[in-house]
Amino acid sequence: MNILRIARKEVLQDIRDRWTLIFMLAFPIVLMMVLGFALSNAFDSGSEIDKIHVLVKDTGENEALTRSFTAFSAETAKSGIQFEDLKAGMDGKEEVKKGHYADYVELTKNGIELYSSSFITVEHQILQGTLTAFTEKYKMISTVVKLEPDKIGIVSDGTTAPNYIQETSLVPDRKPGALDYYALAMTAMVALWGAMSASQLISKEVKEGTAFRLVAAPVNKVEIFVGKVLGNLVVNMLCVLVLIFFSKYAFGAYWGDHLLVVILLLLSLVIMAVSLGLAVSYMFKEAASRSILMLVTQLAAVFGGAYFPFDEAGLEMTKLMSFIIRLSPIRWTNSALTGVVYRNEIVEIWPVFALNIGIAAVMLTIAALLMRRREGL
Repeated sequence: MNILRIARKEVLQDIRDRWTLIFMLAFPIVLMMVLGFALSNAFDSGSEIDKIHVLVKDTGENEALTRSFTAFSAETAKSGIQFEDLKAGMDGKEEVKKGHYADYVELTKNGIELYSSSFITVEHQILQGTLTAFTEKYKMISTVVKLEPDKIGIVSDGTTAPNYIQETSLVPDRKPGALDYYALAMTAMVALWGAMSASQLISKEVKEGTAFRLVAAPVNKVEIFVGKVLGNLVVNMLCVLVLIFFSKYAFGAYWGDHLLVVILLLLSLVIMAVSLGLAVSYMFKEAASRSILMLVTQLAAVFGGAYFPFDEAGLEMTKLMSFIIRLSPIRWTNSALTGVVYRNEIVEIWPVFALNIGIAAVMLTIAALLMRRREGL
């Protein structure tokens, strides 16, 4: 009961502190909104291609090719590739040079001739691949007609339209936008900020002169220690939950289909942060511990991608830089969160969860051993 009373006292005391609410809630929400809207274009990796306009000249020397190409162009029109006949007085090659058309195609006696701009464009690559699929099928049908015309129905029965353009997605449709990314990053950062408040759990009692009364009370030091840690954990986790649900319903941030798993992972980060802050407060004096934790949390936020994502694949980094980035708790937690939210890979959280809890166990052990050596708290 003593542990619960002490924990309740910590919760009420922190909730009444308006600076705690501003630092742990208002500031991250404003930062999430500002960065989310300001950098929205930086996260829009998708690009849309409008209809591809291709100029066609049919010399009329190959009737079979003309018939096949007519059927082919009707099918590709559904996919956005528009073949337009060359009009009198037009020069197809000049039209392509001027950028009026993506490509120029000539249907000759010997087959298809394709002319494109000197600059390789996405449109040209799409058209080239589509025409390759068409010519391969046309060659096959022509060969069958020459060798065994009675079997032409097997390769071209006309019951189904040929699928000249096939699309296979290698990346899931759901990708994090700016607000989605910063919702995860800011929440992880606030979880780590729990180290700052935890560092003042004992020093605040000493500064306010209540430490001696706590020691003199009929409560042992273990109960005081556990109660204060438990209360601080509850407060920090409540801040994390507020950020999750506020970003989800106010900003429309995407948190996936496994919200309980996400909360469990963030809880492990909160436990690790509180344990770290408590251990550092016992190892160093108040001013030094605050400076150390401020430096650690800010560096972890910067290198963890809380303010701007670090793309190791897209940036040339030294081995040292890459190693420093991977040391950030925000980095490894965010990577696991992204796996759960966007790829439904729940198994990714367990190594990170074990790492956070393992660090927390070491830090709590250090704090407990140093507390036992002191006469007071």
